[in-house]
Parts: sequence; C-alpha cells; structure tokens
Amino acid sequence: MTDNRLDLKDLDVDPPSERSLMLFGRDVSTIPCFRNSFLYGISIGMAVGFLAFLKTSRPQLSTHIGFGTFMATTVGYWIPCRYNWSKQKFDMAQMQRALQQQAIFEGTDKERELEAKTEEA
Repeated sequence: MTDNRLDLKDLDVDPPSERSLMLFGRDVSTIPCFRNSFLYGISIGMAVGFLAFLKTSRPQLSTHIGFGTFMATTVGYWIPCRYNWSKQKFDMAQMQRALQQQAIFEGTDKERELEAKTEEA
C-alpha cells in the first residue's frame, strides 16, 4: 500500500507577511474594515477622478473630485461596516454568555424552572 499522508512541509504555503503598516502605533491589518474601506475608496476615487478628467480636461478639478470621492467612499463604507462589526461582536458576546449560563444550569432545578417559564409564555 502507498502512504497517502500529507506532510506540512510538502505544501507550498506562503509564510505570513512580516511587513505591516503601523499607523499611530497600531498595525492597520488588525483594524476591522480598514482594508476593504480603503481599497474601495482608492479604486472608486481613481475611477471617478479619471472620468472627471476625461469629461472636463482640467487636472486640478479632476484631482479634487477624485480625492473627494475617495474620502466619501472610504467614510461611507467604513461607518456601516464598523456598525455591523460592532453589532455582531455584541451579539456574539451575548450568545457566549447565554451558552455559559446554559452549561452552568444544565441538569439543575433552575433549568427546569426556566423551561417552565418559557413554555408558559
């Protein structure tokens, strides 16, 4: 029989990047929503700036339009993304707390009381 086991050294996996961008003493790769917000902001800002240049042929105006679009897109994507992230984090903390309470009360009289209350409602 042949040995079908796979060793980790056989896999061609890129090691984690040692480079990171530090901004105000914080690694930006650990900030939720940072990457997507800036990628969308940069790409949409460049596209709108380029289209404004094609339309007006005025470099300064199209630069201002592109930068304004970059800022608006970045902030416009950042705020809902962070809101949803915060909401999910809060919901997960509540669920974890409820599961811990369930594990503590499992098989006790308190669990039977709580089940009776929920059946009545």
